[in-house]
This record gives sequence, structure tokens and C-alpha cells, in this order.
Amino acid sequence: MIIPKPFDIARWLLMGTLLVFFLNGCALWNWFFEKEEKTPAQLWTEGMEDFKKGKYEDATEIFQQVKDRYPYSKFAVEAELKMADAYFRRDLYLEAFDAYGEFERLHPKNPNIPYVIYQKGMCHFNQISTIDRDQTHTLKAKDEFERLLRRYRRSEYAGMARRKIRQCYIKLAEYELYVGNYYYKMKKYRTAMERYLYLIEHYPDLGQYHVALERLRKCKEKLAQEKLVKKESWWRKLIPSFLK
Repeated sequence: MIIPKPFDIARWLLMGTLLVFFLNGCALWNWFFEKEEKTPAQLWTEGMEDFKKGKYEDATEIFQQVKDRYPYSKFAVEAELKMADAYFRRDLYLEAFDAYGEFERLHPKNPNIPYVIYQKGMCHFNQISTIDRDQTHTLKAKDEFERLLRRYRRSEYAGMARRKIRQCYIKLAEYELYVGNYYYKMKKYRTAMERYLYLIEHYPDLGQYHVALERLRKCKEKLAQEKLVKKESWWRKLIPSFLK
């Protein structure tokens, strides 16, 4: 009978331990070395604490963990919305708009949808530039606020949406007036007149209305003068040179 040496026994024990470790995957490692995994409620509380402290990037990461680890938890839906809010607070309006949009698509009956639509409007509203720049964000913000009023007229956000819509209209009117004035200075009176007419037709109740009317009158005068000058020039061409 062959008696194994102590070294051989230790080697076989080590191999057996390694075999058990690999068969159990990472579970054994976690049992020895990992901390106990946090519950969705614990992660949610931690994320909200960071959010309230203004640590929006850290909060975003924690809310993402809630979504990934506990997608069917009641906290997962709230985490989706707070992630969008965290992007918004960081002025990442494109990411925030997409996150709000995804939330609305996945949870169309959620009671927070009026707030979500309002925030989608604010993502564009906060990107509105000066009147000498393109007003695409102004138009898109107005569209979202108007959509909110159509669907949730009695929402607590309806009043704020109405005020934002008026601000958007004022900005759009100012832009049309700016463009009209630009063409007027360039002596392109017919083009300027078209912009003033558009402003008068679409934004009649705003402060720029009377300014546009006055500018429109001046455009007509300038065009009439140009027509008269052309007519006089035509008659002069008909007069023989010896009569001049």
C-alpha cells in the first residue's frame, strides 16, 4: 500500500478548493469578499441624497444602477424620471430631452406625464438664443407647451406653460422684426415688407405689432419712390439729347 506524502495531500486539497471555486463561479468570491448587495430602496435613497446635494452626475450613476439591477422594481420607473431630471440640472438638454421622451413613450399613463411634457418644452426653452439667431428651439418649445395645454389643460403645469408660450411668441415676433429691419437697412423693401406682414398676421397682440405697422408704411413709401424714380428715368430716355 502506497501512503501519499504530505506534499501530495496538500496539492490535492488545493486543487479541490480551486475546482470548487471555479464550479461556483463568482458566488464564492462574493461570499468571501463582497459586501452585501444594496436593495433598490437603499440605492434610491442614496441617489436622492446625491441629487439633493447637487451631485447630479453621481445621482445619475446610482439611478442607472437601479434601472439595471432592479428593472421590475417600483423604484425603476422613478429612477428613469430622476435620471432625466439629473441631466436637465446638468444643462445636458439633449440627453434630458431624450430621457423624458423615453419615459413618456414607456409610461404614457404615468401621472407625471404633464410634468414630463413641460420639461421637454423647457429643454428647448433653455436653449433659446438671441433674436439674431435661428429660433428653432423657440418653435419646438412652443410646440411642447401647446401640446401640454391640449392634453392636460387642468394640469398644475398648464399655467406655467401658458406663460412660456407667450414668451416664445414674443421672441418669435422680435425675430421677425429683426429680420425685417435687416432687409430694410439693406434697402430690400419688398422682402422686408413680407416679414413685417408675417409678424402682423401671426403675432397681432404683442408689442412689436405697432412697430411692424410703422415699418410697413415706410416700406410702401420707399417702394413708391423707387417706382417713381424708374418711371422718370424711363421718360428721360425718350427725350432727345438735344432737348436736355
